[in-house]
Amino acid sequence: PGKKVLIVYAHQEPKSFNGSLLKIAVEELTKQGCSVTVSDLYAMQFEPRATRNDIVGPLHNSEAFNYGVETWEAYKRGHLSKDLVEEQKKVQEADLLIFQFPLFWFNMPAILKGWVDRVLVQGFAYDLSKIYDGGLLQGKLSLFSFTTGASKEMYSKEGVSGDIRYVLWPMQHGIMHFCGVRVLEPHICYAPENVSEEKRKEMLAAWTQRLKTLWKEEPIDCSPEWYFK
Repeated sequence: PGKKVLIVYAHQEPKSFNGSLLKIAVEELTKQGCSVTVSDLYAMQFEPRATRNDIVGPLHNSEAFNYGVETWEAYKRGHLSKDLVEEQKKVQEADLLIFQFPLFWFNMPAILKGWVDRVLVQGFAYDLSKIYDGGLLQGKLSLFSFTTGASKEMYSKEGVSGDIRYVLWPMQHGIMHFCGVRVLEPHICYAPENVSEEKRKEMLAAWTQRLKTLWKEEPIDCSPEWYFK
């Protein structure tokens, strides 16, 4: 109780299955006494492109634009654009980050990847010597909750798409663990569009159940073995 949760949500349609998963998370976590904030990226018309506009005022080096260096310098000086400062504040305050989205091309949708590119800048989320277990966002938990188009069988080691854990490696390990965030077991709803209404209801009920005991869960072992063993 009293925990703060940020849900970064990337779906265009509130009536979608992802929309239902979001609604359940907000209701269930609020019921537990958590304070829940949602960044609804499509509704916010969040800008996914990392550009010069992310820096307010003069550049550190106006001769040649280097996004990583410029945002790092701007972060130190408090010169990042307002939308980034707002998102960073939400991340800073959160005990748990939930990412809710449909899997696109073995990856997160562009608008969500753009949120990662722009919000998790150097100086805020990591530093050159402070990465992985030493990342700057230590003490936080994260959870990737997403839907797939393909079935669970297709996303197995023997399946045509390979183990779903290979897909999770860049997201969970390369982004969250890199920034020092501990990662909970992902929540995956396989092919909700291709199953019966009954099965979809079961999937939603399973998410509700999981959320009830979420705070008792142990993070996954953040090592390459978890993904590739």
